[in-house]
Formats: sequence, C-alpha cells, structure tokens
Amino acid sequence: MTEKQRERIFVVDDDDGVRQGLKALLTVEGYDVQTFDSAETFLAAVDPKPPGWLLLDVRMPGMSGLDLQQHLKRLGSRLAIVIITGHGDVPMAVAALKAGAVDFIEKPFDKENILGAIEAARQHTGTATTPALDRAAVVSAVDRLTPREREVMELVVAGHANKVIAHRLNIALRTVEIHRARVMEKTGARNLSELVRMAILIEAPAEPESRGSDRSNLPLA
Repeated sequence: MTEKQRERIFVVDDDDGVRQGLKALLTVEGYDVQTFDSAETFLAAVDPKPPGWLLLDVRMPGMSGLDLQQHLKRLGSRLAIVIITGHGDVPMAVAALKAGAVDFIEKPFDKENILGAIEAARQHTGTATTPALDRAAVVSAVDRLTPREREVMELVVAGHANKVIAHRLNIALRTVEIHRARVMEKTGARNLSELVRMAILIEAPAEPESRGSDRSNLPLA
C-alpha cells in the first residue's frame, strides 16, 4: 500500500459531474477516494475524527460547506479541508480559511489546481492548520505595494471580479489587470488562495515582539 493509498480523501459536492471527475482524477493518482452528494450523507457514513482530506463544496442545498466545517470542528475532526468554490463565492472561502480550512480552489478547476492544493497540504495531514506563511515577510511585501495596488488587493481578496474593481475604482479594466499582476508579483502569491491567506495573516493581531514594525492594516470584506 502506497502512502497516498493510506490517506483518505472525501469529496462532498452536490454536482455529480464534479464528484465523478475528482474521483477519477484522484484515484488515478493513487488516493483512496469516497464521494458524497451532501454534507448529511457524508456525516451519516464517515467517522470524521481520523486524519484525512475533505474536498468540500462551499455552497450546497441543506447543510452548506461552511456549516459542515463548523460541525466537524465541534466534533474534534482531524480532517484537513480544501474548499471548492464557484464564481462569486470567494468571500465564503475567506470565511472558511479563517475557520481553519487549508486552502480553496475555484470552479472551473483543472488537474494542476487540484493536485497542487492537495500536494501542498499533504505535509499537514492530521491537522487543520494552513501551511505557514512568514508574517514579517508578508508585511514587508505588502508595504511595497503602491496605494492603488493596495486598493486593488483589498477588492480582489474580498472576492470582486476585475470588472467590478474597475467600476469601483473608476479605472480601466486593463489598468486593474496590470495592478493585479503587480500585486501578485510583489507579494509572491502564486494564486488567489495564497493572496487571501496573506491578507488574513496581516489582519490577525501581531505577536507582541513584532507589533512595533507592523505598519499594515489590510481589512477584509
């Protein structure tokens, strides 16, 4: 039995196509995969306390992904959660990350998105913690942003599309795209999920020894 086969991966999504696609992909990669069409059927069938992975759709009929996440936390679950979000659900993904989710991926996603999220977090199996970011390094990177880039970053991590950001800031769509690219470059964020986690890290209270040097205060919507 391989290391991957010893790791449980549960997929909870009300979209049959998503469930079957993820099961096929992850099974080929060597993971032990079970799928469920709702939070309720998952809870009825699975003991959530042993470690493993949960790919969880944030928006479902009945118990939502966020509701399930909170329920699992109360049960003392050791499942590490990767949130699956649709268009416009980034604010819900932010709430999930704040509550302890490891990562999130946006629909439509591809093979690299899925495997990258799982592989990056496999080292943390058995915990519900997000892979660590260096707070001082993040603060330093965000401090290098221009005021306009900071505005764009705030709106991006709040879940707004580029067109909405352009309208809110009264600037051209192409200008938003340029600012967004510069934000990603200056912060070193590899994707939207990592940028959101950086913003959450900055929002959190600094440790006493670092408060004097923390000049950033990036609010999240």
